[in-house]
Amino acid sequence: MDVFIELVPKEKEALEAEIQQIRTEYPQVNGLNFPDLLRYSTRSWECALIGRQYYDRVIPHIRAIDFDITKPLEAIDRIYAAGLKEVLVLTGDPPQEMRRIYPNKSVDLIRRIKHDYPDMKVYAAIDPYRYGMKAELDYVERKEYAGADGFFTQPFFDMRLLEIWQEQLCTRKIFWGISPVASERNYWYWVTKNNTVFPADFRLDLAWNIEFGRKVIDFARKTDGSVYIMPIRTNVGTYLQGLFE
Repeated sequence: MDVFIELVPKEKEALEAEIQQIRTEYPQVNGLNFPDLLRYSTRSWECALIGRQYYDRVIPHIRAIDFDITKPLEAIDRIYAAGLKEVLVLTGDPPQEMRRIYPNKSVDLIRRIKHDYPDMKVYAAIDPYRYGMKAELDYVERKEYAGADGFFTQPFFDMRLLEIWQEQLCTRKIFWGISPVASERNYWYWVTKNNTVFPADFRLDLAWNIEFGRKVIDFARKTDGSVYIMPIRTNVGTYLQGLFE
């Protein structure tokens, strides 16, 4: 079972210190993911090049709307040349500031990358809350047809929902997302922005989130799945210690 953790881009020294701590204290983690967040000056693939010094498997997030797919993909060239052979392709949200974007969907960039780099593993996203299940599963098939090798999901907060999705996706390579939600602000972010539905027994505390995360890890292990940890707005060490103790 693979266990990947998402780390927010930051300055090189701080990022290296965080990676070193995780590598030393949590050997259960065997890979890193880096989101591409425009509010930071460091792009995901730049973080990935740093992470590659400590982990063999490092996956940067690539936003399809940031690339002119009629021209050479310079960022992909860089990470491929550095030995990074895995990426996670997202469509990407339009930026709040004025900047150039392109009318691509994730399937467009997935297809282009697989054409140019057939040995590169390209992952796509699954969002169980975005559409109805049928529409999202149809989108999964379109991404597979474009060349997607596997999928990372948005965080789950309900084991019953996760089990239903696992039944539908059991033949695919899936990283099941988990993320602690322990503040009102974080809770309403998931509800209003991502249309998340929380179960009736959900509690807004770290203990509930750690216990749920441990259930997901156990479920992934039993069903030949993998886990994608997103410790958003949470102390990474405290959360990981709770998951793996």
